[in-house]
Amino acid sequence: MAVKKQYAVIGLGRFGTSVARRLHAAGHEVLGIDIHEEQVEDAEMYITQGVIADSADKKALIPLELEHFDYVVVAIGDDIQASILTVMLLKNLGIKNIIAKAVGKRHGQVLEAIGVEWIIYPERDMGERVANQLLAPNRLDYMKLSKDYNIEEIMLPAKMTGKSLRELDIRAKYKINVISILRNEEIIVAPAPDEQLQNHDVLVTIGKRSDLDKFSQLN
Repeated sequence: MAVKKQYAVIGLGRFGTSVARRLHAAGHEVLGIDIHEEQVEDAEMYITQGVIADSADKKALIPLELEHFDYVVVAIGDDIQASILTVMLLKNLGIKNIIAKAVGKRHGQVLEAIGVEWIIYPERDMGERVANQLLAPNRLDYMKLSKDYNIEEIMLPAKMTGKSLRELDIRAKYKINVISILRNEEIIVAPAPDEQLQNHDVLVTIGKRSDLDKFSQLN
């Protein structure tokens, strides 16, 4: 079981709610913040706690103690000014792990200039994909096959380096299948059982979403 973390999502529109929903479903604590009461109410089943607040107001942010959260996601919609002011206030409060949604290239450039390292462009990065990366940094990408099954690219856990697929017996132990290995510019399709895994290998796996979640949490 992964360690429970705390996430704050500022802006509970479609994008912010999709991030909150995935994080909450994974068992983590999610604080949802929005200036509009109806947005908070609509998202209440996907958040641990909801707060109606203007995130561009420092007096509203300070009592929330966001510096104690693992990540703060700024998912404010089309109000670019509110987004930028919110990020600036968060930076001034000493919050380091900020993820911010940008509605366009120029918005993203401003966010980058004020020190946001992880900038999301919704047309390119779906909320659920972002949340999945937060939950399991080893999961690099995925494709949903059905309600329960995914194909996922997962970074090889460090403890498996130097061992063969036969030794690891991933299919029996973790109930997932390795269908290929990405190694630098090489793609090893249907790797042999004696294939020795190397540092920085990426495993292309298929299996139940719940089993893939567990495997992607390994170190």
